[in-house]
Amino acid sequence: MGRIWNLAAAPDGSAVAVAGQDGHLRVVDVVSGQVRELAASDNGPVSGLAWSPDSAWLAWSEPTDRPGGSNLVPLRKLRLARLSDGQVTDVTDGRFVDSEAVFTLDGKYLAFLSQRSFDPIYDAHFFDLAFPYGARPYLLPLSAATLSPFGPQLGGRPIGDGERAGDDDRHQKAESGAADGAEGARGPDGKPESGAEGAGPDGRARYAGPPVVVETDGIADRVIQLPVPEARYSRLRALKDGLAWLHQPVIGNLGTGGARPTDDAPRGVLERFDFGRRESTELTGEVDWFEASKDGTRLVVSDHGELTVIPGTHKADDGNPDDRVRVDASRARFMADPMAMWRQAYAEAFRIMRHDFWVPDMADVDWDAIQDEYRPLLDRIASESDFRDVLWEVFGELGTSHAYAFTQDSGPTDRASGVLGADLERTADGWRLTRIVRGESSDPRARSPLTAPGALVSVGDLLVAIDGQPVGPEGPGPLLAGAAGKPVELTVTQAAGAGQDGSQRRRVAVVPLRSDRRLRYLDWVAAKREQVRELGGGRLGYLHVPDMMSEGWADFGRDLRSEMLRDGLIVDVRANSGGHTSELVVEKLARRVIGWDVPSARVPATYPNDAPRGAVVAIADEFAGSDGDIVTAAIKLLGLGPVVGARTWGGVIGFDEEHELVDGTQMTVPRLAFWFERLGWSVENYGVDPDVEVIPTPDDWAAGRDPQLETAVRLALEALEARPAVRPPDTSTRASRRRPPLPPRQA
Repeated sequence: MGRIWNLAAAPDGSAVAVAGQDGHLRVVDVVSGQVRELAASDNGPVSGLAWSPDSAWLAWSEPTDRPGGSNLVPLRKLRLARLSDGQVTDVTDGRFVDSEAVFTLDGKYLAFLSQRSFDPIYDAHFFDLAFPYGARPYLLPLSAATLSPFGPQLGGRPIGDGERAGDDDRHQKAESGAADGAEGARGPDGKPESGAEGAGPDGRARYAGPPVVVETDGIADRVIQLPVPEARYSRLRALKDGLAWLHQPVIGNLGTGGARPTDDAPRGVLERFDFGRRESTELTGEVDWFEASKDGTRLVVSDHGELTVIPGTHKADDGNPDDRVRVDASRARFMADPMAMWRQAYAEAFRIMRHDFWVPDMADVDWDAIQDEYRPLLDRIASESDFRDVLWEVFGELGTSHAYAFTQDSGPTDRASGVLGADLERTADGWRLTRIVRGESSDPRARSPLTAPGALVSVGDLLVAIDGQPVGPEGPGPLLAGAAGKPVELTVTQAAGAGQDGSQRRRVAVVPLRSDRRLRYLDWVAAKREQVRELGGGRLGYLHVPDMMSEGWADFGRDLRSEMLRDGLIVDVRANSGGHTSELVVEKLARRVIGWDVPSARVPATYPNDAPRGAVVAIADEFAGSDGDIVTAAIKLLGLGPVVGARTWGGVIGFDEEHELVDGTQMTVPRLAFWFERLGWSVENYGVDPDVEVIPTPDDWAAGRDPQLETAVRLALEALEARPAVRPPDTSTRASRRRPPLPPRQA
C-alpha cells in the first residue's frame, strides 16, 4: 500500500478506498482482504474519495499532467469508477481544478467544487489583474434524463419549500419506490430491525433506495452551476435535501488587513444550500472545519478546538439546547509511553522521508543502514529535545537542505513583554533614550510607540518610571512584562535644552509593541535607501527583499513604484530567508523598456510600466538561501546585472508540507529539487557565487560601514556612464499633422 494519503469506507461497510501518497488508488474488500487498483497518478495523490449511497460507485479527484511544484497547483479532473467491473470514466475534462466530489443523498447528482470562474479584479497598487475568487460548487446529473434542479419545469414549481426538480417517469417511479421503504422497519429503540429492509443480517443499516443510475455518455456536458456567488469554497458535504460548505473569506496573508493589528483573521462561514428553496443560508458563524452525519441531518463543527453538534437542516435555535450539543473532548484520554512513542516516531520519520524524498534512490544514501546505526540512541534519550536532536543528526546524513525536525510553539501569550521601539543606555542619571526608531505608516506592525501623537518623547529624555514603578538598574524590561499591546504610563524627564532645564517630569501613556522586529527592519531599509541616495547622487533606487514569502513581496512592492523611477536600481537580497515568490520578483526586474506612454498634461510612463530604466545591481550574501539562492541565480543567468557580495547559502531542495509524528514532533522532507540552466544541480550545498566578491571585515562591522552596498552603488554608476538610463521621447520629433497645401487650381 505504501504511505496512506486518504481512506474512505463504503456506506455498506463492504469495502475501503485507499489513496496512497504514490498516486495509486486501491479498493480493499473488507471480507476477503482482496486489493484492487482502480487508478494511478504520476503527479501526486488522488483526493476527495466519495462513495455513492448504494456503495456501487466511487468518485475522486485526480491530478492531470500539468506540473505541480512549489508554486503550481496541478489541474484536477473528477473520475468515477463502477466497482462491479472496475470501469473508470472521466467525469470532467481536466481543464480546471475540480475537487471534493460528493454524491447527493438521493444518488441522482454528483456535486463538486471547481475553480473554473474567471472574473478578474484589478489590483489596488499595480497594473495587474487577478482571480482572487475563482470557485463555485457545481452539480452533475448522473443520468441523462435527470433534470437540472434550477431549470424550468413543464408543470411549474411547487409552492412553498417544494420538491427537488422533476425527472422523467422512470426516475419518478424509482423515487416512489424509495419513499415506500427507505426507512425500513424499526424496533422500539428506533434502530432498524435485523433482516428488515434498510438493515443487513448483522443489524447494521443498509441503503434502501434505488440503485444509483450513471450514464457515462456525455457526462462531462451535464455540469450545472449552483446559483451562488463566485467565492472561495471548501469542505463540500452532502446534507438531507441539500449541500453544505465553508464559504472562505479572501484575506491577506500577513494578517494586517483588520481594523487593528491584533484582530483575529476572519474564518470560513458554514453555509447550507437547500435544493427545495434553491438558495444558500448561513448555518453558523466562523468555524475551523465541520463534518456531516451519514444521513445529512447533523453536523459536527469545530471552533478553536471546541466541538459542537448542530442541525444540518436549519440554523440552530439558540433557545433550543438540543440544537447545540457541546462535545466534551476531554473525556478522550490515553496513557502515553514516551519511549514507545519515540520509537514509533523514529520509524515513522524514516518511512515518511523514504516515501517523499525528492529521488527514490535517496541520492545513494543507504537509508536502512542509517536507521540501524542511530536506533541505539533511542535507549538513551530522556526528553523531546533529545529526540529532536537525534532526528537532526539522522536527517543530516542526507546532505540535503530543508530536512528539519521541530515542535510547534504555542504561539504568543497574553503575558508577552512589551518593547518601546527605542534604544536606551544607562547613565549616572538613569536610563536615557539614545534613539527612537521611526515608524512606518504603511505597516501597522511597524508602529513606533514613543512617536505617537501627543507623546512628545525625545532622544535624550530619561525614562524614570513605568506605571509609577521606578526604573531600576536592570532597566525597563521587568516593568514591561505582560505589557505588549496594553497601555502603560511612562514617566520621563525631558532633556535639557529648548527651554527645558532637564528637571521637568512628564507622564505619557503609550502602548508597547509585542515585537519591534518590523519597526527596526523598515527603519534599517530606510537608512540603506538614504545611503544609496547620498552615494549615488539621487540617481539610484534601492529595494531590499527580506524573504520570498508574502512579507517579502509586500516589502518589495511597497516602494517599487517610486524606486523604479530612478536611473538605476540596487536590489538587495542579503539575509533573504527564502520562500517561493522569486519568479514574481524576477519578472518585475526582467522587464525592459521598449516604449513610452506619453499622455497630455501628465508625466510619461515606461512601457511596460514599473520597469528598470537603467542599470540593475544585486547584492547577496551567505545568509541569502533557498529562494534567495534561486533569485540570485536567476539574476545572473538572465543577465539582469552583476551580483555583489558573498556566495549564497546553497539550499534549493525545498519542502511543501510539514508532517506530524505520533509524539507531536514536526518534520519536513526535501522533495522540491531545483535545476538551473548552466548551473545544473550544483547550487545545492554550494550556493551561487557573486560576480564581484566583497566580504565585510570585522572593522567594517564595528564602524558601521557597508562595503557591499558601496561597491554596488559604484558599479551601478559606472554602468550608467557606459549606458545611460532611458528617457522619455522628445515630443518635438513627432510627425506634423498639418494639412498639406492643396495643389494649384488649373485654369
